[in-house]
Amino acid sequence: MTQSVFCFIRLVLFVLPAFIFTGEGDGQPTGPECWPSFRSDQQLTGTAVSQVVLPLNLLWTFKAGDAIKSSPVICNGTIFFGCNDGFIYAVSVSGKLRWKYDAGTAVEASPLYLDNTVYVGSLAGILFALDARSGVLKWKYSTEGQISGSSNWTLSPDGKHKWLLTGSYDYYLHCVDAATGKPVWKYESGNFINGTASVSGKMAVFGGCDGVLHLVNTGSGKSFDTINIGTYIASSAAISGNKAWFGNYDGEFFCADLTKKTIRWKTGGGGPFLSSPAIREKKALAGSQNRYLYCYQSETGELLWKYKAPGKIDASPVISGNKVIIASTDGRIHLLDLNTGKELWDYEIGNQVTATPAVANGLIAAGSFDGNLYVFGRDKQP
Repeated sequence: MTQSVFCFIRLVLFVLPAFIFTGEGDGQPTGPECWPSFRSDQQLTGTAVSQVVLPLNLLWTFKAGDAIKSSPVICNGTIFFGCNDGFIYAVSVSGKLRWKYDAGTAVEASPLYLDNTVYVGSLAGILFALDARSGVLKWKYSTEGQISGSSNWTLSPDGKHKWLLTGSYDYYLHCVDAATGKPVWKYESGNFINGTASVSGKMAVFGGCDGVLHLVNTGSGKSFDTINIGTYIASSAAISGNKAWFGNYDGEFFCADLTKKTIRWKTGGGGPFLSSPAIREKKALAGSQNRYLYCYQSETGELLWKYKAPGKIDASPVISGNKVIIASTDGRIHLLDLNTGKELWDYEIGNQVTATPAVANGLIAAGSFDGNLYVFGRDKQP
């Protein structure tokens, strides 16, 4: 498959929820009861504060109108996610519909929960800002291409405003004021942007179909530098300290030094990485379309272990304590030991899961191509 053909394909994103947050209007909540954004935090580490405890049971399912490829987030007792039926859903943590908003076309991107507002883009290239309690539209912002990745956020240089960073198939990373929807700046890349920009300090890091890792000043939208990878980057990068980890479609996995703007190490021999990495305690994990989940030593690139799933791993892994949660396209959810890769538990949904499972409050949530959101936990009743 050529780069140009591949990049016209809608890339699948991930199911990521979080659970109950009790604060009101004070920014983006954190802690074990809430997963407010794609990959949990601004650095996109994919690490949950909450720990999953066995045994696990299916607590409930919620039926939407079409396939769920959007990664949910959960805060204030509500799960938010998009659907291919063109609606954005808000569902209580007990599985009851609170509201749904008609976005007009499929929503595959993960929402962002910030200041009691849900921000999410559609395949029509529209970024919506919805009141998290009511689903009422606050504003919308149009790009010139589909939005497949989640928005991230950063503070303005004076610290007084929150700005959203959203990639589009119009080649631009858009910076928009979170309160008003007014444009702040645009940064032009060389091709489609599929993933989410990770943010650390004043730097945003993202790749795309131009095969370049972009390091962008969040205050000005100007380039700090670029690192040429040579082929398209379909997923998002995770940041820890001054390093970023990511994979590309040629099956190479990289660690970049963000200070020196160089590649520290890379591995080869994997399949295409559509899965974004998870980072914790000198481990970097990423799933591949060759059905393997790889666990690398994050400092050296040494392969610590690998796990072969029955199907492709397009969804991103989530680390919860000493466990890893993954989903595969054969319709299974897997729970693995973080240190060994040994399978501890699995559940067969029976239909494709390409959206990333999410962990909060001891629960796992995952959406499927069958249009159902599945929620698992230790108790038999929610």
